[in-house]
Parts: sequence; structure tokens; C-alpha cells
Amino acid sequence: MRRPVFRNLFLASALLALTQLTMPTGAAAEARLALVIGQSAYRTVPELPNAANDAKGMTELLGNAGFTVTTASNLAQNDMRQAISDFAGKVSASGADTVALVFYAGHGLQIDGENYLVPVDLDPKREADIPLQGVRLNDLLNTLGALPTRARIFMLDACRNNPFPALSGAGHGLAIVDTKAGAPGSFISYSTSPGSEAEDGSGIDSPYTTAALTVAKQPNLPIEEVFKRIRVAVAQSTDGRQIPWESSSLTTDFKFFGGDSSGSQTALPGASSMALASGTRSLEDWRKDLQGKPAMVAYEMVITDDTVPAYQAYIELYAQDTRTPRLRTIVERRRQMLAWERATAINTRASFEAYLANWDNSDLAATARRLLLRVQNRNYVLPAAVAAAPAPVAVAMAPTCPCSTPTPPASPINPTIAPVIKKRVDDTPPKRKVVDTPPRPRRPPPDEVIYERAPPPDRGPPPEALGVGIGIGIGMGMGGRGGNYGGPGRGDGYRSRY
Repeated sequence: MRRPVFRNLFLASALLALTQLTMPTGAAAEARLALVIGQSAYRTVPELPNAANDAKGMTELLGNAGFTVTTASNLAQNDMRQAISDFAGKVSASGADTVALVFYAGHGLQIDGENYLVPVDLDPKREADIPLQGVRLNDLLNTLGALPTRARIFMLDACRNNPFPALSGAGHGLAIVDTKAGAPGSFISYSTSPGSEAEDGSGIDSPYTTAALTVAKQPNLPIEEVFKRIRVAVAQSTDGRQIPWESSSLTTDFKFFGGDSSGSQTALPGASSMALASGTRSLEDWRKDLQGKPAMVAYEMVITDDTVPAYQAYIELYAQDTRTPRLRTIVERRRQMLAWERATAINTRASFEAYLANWDNSDLAATARRLLLRVQNRNYVLPAAVAAAPAPVAVAMAPTCPCSTPTPPASPINPTIAPVIKKRVDDTPPKRKVVDTPPRPRRPPPDEVIYERAPPPDRGPPPEALGVGIGIGIGMGMGGRGGNYGGPGRGDGYRSRY
């Protein structure tokens, strides 16, 4: 009687195990939502046929990876904003254990240090029109960054050439976006390096999407490893003209596909050197790592790491290699874009002057001069005494009572002498405390005490007493309030009864 029960339990366990093996790793524990945007049919500039193909391929890949995908193509500005808002609503309703991914294929622009996604109806007559007609990348990042999620992934195949004639002064490519400066838990990938332009490709997909569709399918690869391999693949397919770039502030692991990786991974060139690029290394560290290696192996190592110290070490050790001139260009542009990022982040007269002092001939110099004019009126030089003054007291240490707030001195502060803080003194006299106590009985003063004594019965009054009594009585009677002899007078002697 028990065998059918055990057999049913065994079958149920087997089905459950089979289901878990076929599902992507983490799909059962986390929700996966994706928004795929493909901008191909631009109205005022030539179309981008590969952008539509890129969106279609990524929709299929992400669906197989367990994502619920929303695909939107050829969006005007209002439609793009609405699509982002609707997607944010879905992510918010899905809960904190959600992985949100946005893939964008289309044109992207950098105006005044800001990156913009380009709607299909954009028709600028000047650079000032882009903030009004475009969609800021930071708006997308901040909208999803404000939501509690497990991870946020942004894939931007958006650095194609600028096709708008009215924007001849705009910088090439997109500016650096550092995810570490925003909400943690974000990963952003560009199809090419900051300040560089991506190729549309000769196939049905762009070089970036082609590599992503191939590499991301490999099981059990962490997301950081996926995009390192994408970078190597794109660099090879474009002969080094295009090198993807990413920034990560992820606080959790993510894999597109799970499963057993034994015997199923296809190692890309440079895969054996991935471990060497896992951390930040100095120039001297990279010199030691690359010393004695074949040029091709060393090249794949530095492309995988994609840092200035790695490229600089390769340039020094392989000065005669055919790839070295291209890496010199990459290093020069990367340093320039890092300087541009600092200038726009600080956004002061001094920061833009510092940029122009080193990069006066760059494609961003005109923008730097325009931003310098914009901020120079609000920048001023503090007096030397004020500039050298000690730092203000922390809020927690400052007086909290309004009546004890120190009065600022009228003269400049001498930084070598501690300021004297005067407290405001209340000159009003303190009020006496009134206590309701019963009044004490009033006693007559000593000078109002009257003694009445009767004379001795047989003997007359003694002469001394008679004299004293008569003298005092007469004196007080004459000057007292009685006014008559024998009237009611005041004195210290006896009152005469005669």
C-alpha cells in the first residue's frame, strides 16, 4: 500500500530537480525584468537598421535568461519617457529582490558633459535644443536608482557617430558615468570607450551586440567576466578600433545563465589571463605581469583590464608592436575624458580653466569655454583672512539654544586668535517666588507696650516713681497726639492714671 506513495514522491522530486536544472540560476529566487529599446527609424537623419536587429536579438536572449522583457522600438521623446516610467512602475511593484535591465540601441549624444538618449523625432537647430528634445541618461539612471532592487544593469549601444549637422560643436562619444557616484547596485556598459564612437557593423548586428549575444549565453559566468570577454571580442572584431567600457557598483552576484560550466564553456582568446585583471594594479605591477609574454597575449591582458596603467605598461614594453600606436591614442583619450569628468563634476571656474590648460585643442574645448563663461560670474575669490579661517564647528557641537547663539564679529577673523564668544545677558531682574503662607500675627512694637500698675494701697507713690511718671507724662502729653494733660500720650515710662 505504501509503494505508490513513495513512487509518487520520487517522481515529484525528480520533476522538481529537473525544473531547477533547466531554469537560469537565481531565477527562482529573484524577479527579472528588462526594457529593450531599439531606435532605428530616425525622422531627420539616416536610419540605423542594425539598431532594430540588436533589439530583436537582445529580446530573445534576455527572454531565454528568465527576464520578462518589454520591447519598445522607434520611440519619440514622450513615448520614451512614458516607456521608462512604465518600466519603473513594474520594477517597483516587483519588489526589492528584482534585477532590472535596460538595453538601448540607437544614437547617443554628449552635450555640456551630459549624456542623452536620442528619440526618433529629435530635430535640433542648436545644441541648446538637446536638453529640451532628448532624454537624459541620468534621468534613466536616477529613476531606477531610486527604487529598491537587487541589481540594475544598463547596456548602451549608443555611442555611434553624431549625425546632426547643427551639433558640430558637440564632443565625440559619451562622457564617463561612474556608477560608484550614485546608488550602489548598478552596472553600466558602453559599447565603446568614453569619448569614442562605436561602429554600426557590417552584419545584421553591431559588433557590441554580436559579442554580447555570443558571450552572455555561456553558462555560469559572472557578469563582470561576461563583459570582460565582450570587450576582448569587440576589440578583435574591429581590429582595436572599438573597445567597450563599463563601470560597476554591484553588491551582489549575477549570471545571465546558470548550470554546470564543466565542458560547456567556450574559451575566448585572452581567457587564461582574466584572473590577472581582476584587481586594480599599478604601472609597476603591470610591468612585472607583462614582462616576457608574447605581444598578443599581453595585448589581450591589457584590453581585458582596460585601465591606463595596463595600457601604459604595454606601450613601454612593446614599443615596436603594430598595436602600440592605437593604444597610445586610447591612453590619451582616456586621460582626457577623466579630466573632463573631473571638470564637469566640480563645475567651477577653476576646474574648467585647469582642463583648458591641458586640453585646449580637444573636441571638448569649445564646450569647456562655454561652461567657463556660464560659471565665472558665480565664482568669487574669498578674502585671505576668511579663506584661512578655521573650519566651521560641526552641527552637533554648535549651540542648540537660540539665546546662546554667538554673534558674528564685525571685523575679519584673526585665524591665530580664537574668537571670543559673548553670550547675551538678560538684564531684567529675576522675579521673586511668591509663596502663599498664612500671615503671622502682628505683635505691637516694644514702644507701644503699656504697663498699668496700681499704686500701693496705703503708701503713696514713691518719690522716684512719681517724678519719673510726672516728667514723662507731661513731656509726652504736651508733644503727643493727645494735646491735653492727662490725654493719650506716648512714652517709654508709665502712663499716669491721675
